[in-house]
Amino acid sequence: MSLERLVIFDTTLRDGEQCPGASLNIKEKLEIARKLSALKVDVIEAGFPVASPGDFDSVKEIAREIRGPSIAGLARALEKDIEAAARALEKAESPRIHIFLSTSKTHREHKLQKNKSEIIKMATDAVQFGKKFCDDIEFSPEDASRTE
Repeated sequence: MSLERLVIFDTTLRDGEQCPGASLNIKEKLEIARKLSALKVDVIEAGFPVASPGDFDSVKEIAREIRGPSIAGLARALEKDIEAAARALEKAESPRIHIFLSTSKTHREHKLQKNKSEIIKMATDAVQFGKKFCDDIEFSPEDASRTE
């Protein structure tokens, strides 16, 4: 008999800031992270470290302070993004690098100008590179529902 477990992955600190008019400072992000931790959220996606110095610093502070949940940093499938996420997560008890890459034909051709084989190589190379920094790597295919 296998046990099923629901894992709560919260993106409020990253995705929530994309809402028009939503902007949080480090103090506010830490307060939200503390509350998410108290709620026993399993994974807190703290931000996109390469996006800005403010995002990097927020992820770094959350990783330093919050214990219990895994702390994730978002990264494109680029070494500079993965390195920034790894640096920001250095003090995390349970670091996770969340790598994403566009995979649909539309995105491959018009956004990245890459073929399917190149995208597969980029994805596998990015995950392998991320593994140099931490064991917990998550990969998300962007625009997955239109990927053939």
